[in-house]
Amino acid sequence: MLSQEEIALLAGGPLFRGIEAAWLGALDQTEGAGRAAFAPGQVVYDPVRFRRCLGIVLSGQLQVTKGALAVSLLEPGDLFGAAALYSDTAEFAATITTCRASQCLMLEQALVDRLLAEQGKIRENYLRYLTGRIRFLSGRLQTLAQPGAEGKLARYLLAAGTETLTCPATQLCQRLGLSRASLYRAFSRLEDSGFILRQGKTLTIVDPVGLESVL
Repeated sequence: MLSQEEIALLAGGPLFRGIEAAWLGALDQTEGAGRAAFAPGQVVYDPVRFRRCLGIVLSGQLQVTKGALAVSLLEPGDLFGAAALYSDTAEFAATITTCRASQCLMLEQALVDRLLAEQGKIRENYLRYLTGRIRFLSGRLQTLAQPGAEGKLARYLLAAGTETLTCPATQLCQRLGLSRASLYRAFSRLEDSGFILRQGKTLTIVDPVGLESVL
């Protein structure tokens, strides 16, 4: 059975937000649902080895890559595998690898079909999640389309949707496709221009309009 912490994680996640905890508690015992454990560095999905399942990270951390490009990091509560559902293609869209030992709840497509048909709230949540993914990937494409490091960094910061944020430099380099030296130079130029302020690992957008002018 799912632990209370895992139930709370699911209830706060994108798919089951607003669903009663009592119902979620037995989800992993439902036909078409099951746990999967992955060792550090293990490939969960790749273009030719994947399952027609929707996965939810219960613990650990997963890295999504597309070729040499780091797309995103999946933390507990995040979904993955949506591109494997309702698609006629024989290949999955990306590679998903564990950063450390991870546990996931895997929902087979038949179960997802049933949940979407029977539970209006879950159907609404799933459509909202897919819309968010489209917006995220569109933003990533726009970021990569920027010719310079400053433009890439500025677009990423503006797309974050918050004035104050933290992000490890290594992770940010992967997301933007920049070297650490290029990233630090971009930080310095934006800071010297008065657009941003850095205090330790915390960054604050001081002048959003000025930051937009970099694009």
